[in-house]
Amino acid sequence: MKSTPHAFKYQAKQALKNIHLQNALARSKSHFIDKRRAAIEALPEFESLRQRAREIKEHTLAHLDFYLEQFEKQVQRSGGEVHWAETPDSACEQIISIAKAAKAQRVTKGKSMICEEIALNSALEKAGFDVVETDLGEYIIQLAKEPPSHIIAPAVHKTREQVADLFHQHHQKYGLNEKLSEIPDLVNEARQVLREKFLSADVGITGANFLIAETGSTVIVTNEGNGDLTNTLPHIHIVVTSIEKVVPTLEDCTTLLRLLARSATGQEITSYTTFSTGPRRREDLDGPTEFHVVLVDNGRSSLLGSEFHDMLRCIRCGACLNHCPVYGAVGGHAYGWVYPGPMGSVLTPLMLGLKEAGELPNASTLCGRCEEVCPMQIPLPQLLRAHRFKEYQAKLSPLSGRFALKLWAFFAKKPRIYHRLTALMIRFLAKLGCRRYLPFAGGWTESRDLPVPQGKTFMAAWKE
Repeated sequence: MKSTPHAFKYQAKQALKNIHLQNALARSKSHFIDKRRAAIEALPEFESLRQRAREIKEHTLAHLDFYLEQFEKQVQRSGGEVHWAETPDSACEQIISIAKAAKAQRVTKGKSMICEEIALNSALEKAGFDVVETDLGEYIIQLAKEPPSHIIAPAVHKTREQVADLFHQHHQKYGLNEKLSEIPDLVNEARQVLREKFLSADVGITGANFLIAETGSTVIVTNEGNGDLTNTLPHIHIVVTSIEKVVPTLEDCTTLLRLLARSATGQEITSYTTFSTGPRRREDLDGPTEFHVVLVDNGRSSLLGSEFHDMLRCIRCGACLNHCPVYGAVGGHAYGWVYPGPMGSVLTPLMLGLKEAGELPNASTLCGRCEEVCPMQIPLPQLLRAHRFKEYQAKLSPLSGRFALKLWAFFAKKPRIYHRLTALMIRFLAKLGCRRYLPFAGGWTESRDLPVPQGKTFMAAWKE
């Protein structure tokens, strides 16, 4: 069955039964959370940095047209070219056009969520190009023919044994016939296979964590050297990015960088932070001869000033995923599209529509951990509730649920009747000794015990 947001409930149930996935998720849970906590505790000014970062992004979004135009002028001044794409199809067409003009055959790619969003790989392959993902996690899922399950760790759902099987299956054509089992050996084998791909690539495609308006630079942060090899070895470097990634100055970028790595991987800074500014100059020893930036909108401009405006501050750190109990239980593929977890449950309905992705905003306990850890102070629970309200208004939610809410609202507006009915229900459930079955709430009690009521409502106990 193809993974889709519409089938979240089914996909979540399958994920809970997947032993390999559950083992992989269990190993990754504490890793991200503990490292982030330690990194932030070592930075006393973290909260003030969050506030400053929010101010930077809000100022930029309020003047987005100005900074994007400034960025374009600076890219052109350094010898590069900017391409504007309103839709995914437009972005793919422009990228393919650049590659065809260069008579390219092989395209290497760094990790990029916006490329996943516009389905660039399938478009390039359909156009006849050999596309190679060079980030180790992305390379693994490309071999497995799967989408990423996490925005910073795309193969987090894979166990070491599964990776070993994939490499043994796909690397024998390179004369690598031994089945490996140790992580360093697997990494070395991937490096050996990818080295030839880097050297023979005609086009290198990367994303961008930030765009700097004052210099026309693009910035990527990675923990592997693949990003630098992708943007310096091929003759053509194409940066694919979304319009909200721009910031005014280099100083603004450094503020956001101090938050990004700590929130994502618990590092003070990633192993590689690479600034690309135009194509190779006469005095440069290496670098591309052509530098292109494709700026993708895909509905983002319509979010400016809307009730979902806050999502445009997202820097794709993945902290909300790492701390979300729902994501931690079912992984990323259950969400059915590019962006999983709390941030994906807000973004996906905005991009695909509530009719297709309405289950996602409801796949949340609204515990608030996502907002608590978000470095950009995005009120994710509030935005999830906004989607639920829109879904209810549009009558897209199940009829039974809408009826239950109306019934509850009817009695909640009549306090005396409401208190009497709840008192009766409490006594009834207490006598029933109900733990694993609750009328009209079987989905909630299916996997957890309901504490037996003690015979009093909260209001009755408070009055006493």
